[in-house]
Amino acid sequence: MNRRGLALGARLVGLAIALALPSGLAACSTTELDRSAGANGQPLTSAKPVELAVFGAASLERALDAVKTAYAAAIPGVRLMIATDSSATLRTQIEQGAPDDVFLSADQKNPRTLADAGLTDGPPVDFAGNNLTIVVPADNPGGVHSPLDLARPGLRIVAAGSDVPISSYADRVVERLGALAGYPQNFVSAYTQNVVSREQNVQAVVAKIELGEGDAAIVYATDARASTEVAIIAIPDAANVSATYAGIVVAASSHRTDAHAFLDWLASPPGFAILATFGFLPPT
Repeated sequence: MNRRGLALGARLVGLAIALALPSGLAACSTTELDRSAGANGQPLTSAKPVELAVFGAASLERALDAVKTAYAAAIPGVRLMIATDSSATLRTQIEQGAPDDVFLSADQKNPRTLADAGLTDGPPVDFAGNNLTIVVPADNPGGVHSPLDLARPGLRIVAAGSDVPISSYADRVVERLGALAGYPQNFVSAYTQNVVSREQNVQAVVAKIELGEGDAAIVYATDARASTEVAIIAIPDAANVSATYAGIVVAASSHRTDAHAFLDWLASPPGFAILATFGFLPPT
C-alpha cells in the first residue's frame, strides 16, 4: 500500500476509535487521554487538593502556621488557607457571607453566636485553652513590678477593643485583682482610667508594648511567650482566668466533611500536640 493509502487507513482507524468512545472522551486529544488515565483507566495524577478556608483568632497565628504544615503532611489532599484577626471581626465577616469553612475563635462566645444564628454545621468544639499575663517593654520604663501597679496614676495601659475576646478576659482578671487583699477599692476604675489605646486584636496590643507606646498590657500567655521584646509580670493564680478556644464548621462551607475532619483532628491529640508547643493548654 502506498503512503496515501496508509495515511487514509490511519485516519479511518482514528475515526472508528473516536466513534466508539463516549462523547466526552471523543473530543479529547491522545495527549489528554494519556495524561488523565493510565493503562487500567486509573488517574495518573492526583485530584486537585481541597482548599479549606480557616479563619483563626490572631493569637493562633504562629500555631496555625505549624498546624498548616503538619496537616498537609497528614492529609495530603487538603490544603489549609489561613486568615487571622480578632475573633469578633472574623465572626462578623462570616455573618456577612465571607467564604469560610472553619472558624477558630479565642473564646466560646463568638462560635455560639454563630451557632445560635443557624450559621454553623454542628455545635462548637473546644480545642485549646490559654492563661493571661501582664507584659511590659523589655526595659520596663513604667516601673511595673506587680499587678498592683496597673492602677498607679499616669501608667499607660494598652488594651484591645471591647468586642475582642482578650478584653473580656482581661476585665475579669482586673475585677478579681481588685477583690484581693491589699488592692485598693478603686483598683478597677483606676485601671480603666489608665487605658490609653484600644487595638484591633491582641497581636496589635503586644506590638504597641514592644514599641514602647504603652507601659503595660494584659495579654494571652502564648503571645507574651512568643515575643522577645517584652518582660512578663505574672498574674496571681487567684486572679487569673482560663481562656477557652472553640471552633465551628461554617454552614455555608462547600467542604463540610473535610472541614469537620480538620476540626476533629485539631481537637485530637495529634493536633493539640502542635498547639501545646506554642504554650496552649487543654480546654477546660
